[in-house]
Amino acid sequence: MKLNYKRTILVGFAFFLISAFWQAYDKTVPMLMTYKFGMTQTGSGIVMALDNVLAVFLLPLFGALSDKTKSKFGKRTTFIFFGTICAIISFIFIPLIGSLWLFIAVLLVTLISMATFRSPAVALMPDVTCKPLRSKGNAVINLMGTAGGLLVLVLGMFIKVGQDHMDNFFPYYIAVCGIMLAGLVVFLLTVKENKWANEMLEDTAKYFPEEAEETNAKADNKNSAKLSKPQLISFLLILASVALWYMGYNAITSKYSLYADSVLHQSYDLTLMIAQGGAIAAYLPVGFIASKFGRRKTILVGVALLATSFFIAIFMTANSSPIFMYILFAFAGIGWATINVNSFPMVVELAKSGDVGKYTGWYYTASMSAQVLTPILSGAIMDLFGNMSPLFPYASICVALAFVTMFFVKHGDSKPVAKKSALENFDIDD
Repeated sequence: MKLNYKRTILVGFAFFLISAFWQAYDKTVPMLMTYKFGMTQTGSGIVMALDNVLAVFLLPLFGALSDKTKSKFGKRTTFIFFGTICAIISFIFIPLIGSLWLFIAVLLVTLISMATFRSPAVALMPDVTCKPLRSKGNAVINLMGTAGGLLVLVLGMFIKVGQDHMDNFFPYYIAVCGIMLAGLVVFLLTVKENKWANEMLEDTAKYFPEEAEETNAKADNKNSAKLSKPQLISFLLILASVALWYMGYNAITSKYSLYADSVLHQSYDLTLMIAQGGAIAAYLPVGFIASKFGRRKTILVGVALLATSFFIAIFMTANSSPIFMYILFAFAGIGWATINVNSFPMVVELAKSGDVGKYTGWYYTASMSAQVLTPILSGAIMDLFGNMSPLFPYASICVALAFVTMFFVKHGDSKPVAKKSALENFDIDD
């Protein structure tokens, strides 16, 4: 059986509009706080951390709520519709507000609205995709998210957001909300959640009977829906791995601009774009590789590649060849894509069909917690040393620790679709 790419792309429009929002949010809200309200960098940093703090608590909550929702439109579609509409209505007024406290209040409403449907939107892909195909499906979802972010990025270049202070923010917000609304309309008109979820169960029974038997056993026995002790250990190790590699990767993305300026004495834009380009190029291939060799082994290769790239970057100086740095960051982007495409499917592999939203929420709790912690921790370490030299050692250690925790994971992988390879001695139990 092959992945239904058309169906997966249509499901991905939910993630498309989410990424479009965050691209606009991250670009303009700091400028609004600085230019319009004269906030300090510390104050704006606290406000910008709100989304990650809220996500830690709200994403598991709404993921679990969507699991229990019953609607003729679908349990995930209901959250996606109402969450997007509320977010658009509140977001569009943000550049028009003149009071700081009202600005923060409306911003809070917008963030909560976005949090209500992120887990349901991401959980929809596993709902309509058979387990062995979910790495490929997640690769497509990531590409759709990238497309949404890039579209808004290009839009900002045309509108010239940030120039002439506040004059051009409202047209930009109108356009971004229009993109979000267009993505929602395409999603609502094309995605048939309930029908596709039922067809997924039928396809699983037809093409993957062992998976179907396991699902039916869980449905018949409530106690079997609970994770066994070995499964729970693997689940916690996967979440620990997610937190650790996000701590390493986010430390670089949040601090590299300053590092490039103070240590390398050159621009950082191109290197990060190359890293993103490497990730985009790798999304689909690593999904195919995981289908053949298994997700865990593929992730371990990606983690090793990312840790090695960060370790070598420790030795970069202002005299290092730009070509060398571009190659290094391209490999880092490939490593990150290899991790990202396969880690989420490993988490939901452990969930029964009725708990996918809850497990999606736990995945985001691990990643968001790391993104709250790592800028503070890495910043404190650099302050302790009095310079930015610990940045890449810190990231290397975090990612290397993720390799250790992932190495001991024994559950959550899918059975490779292809014939066993020479790596079969390293296979793990499902």
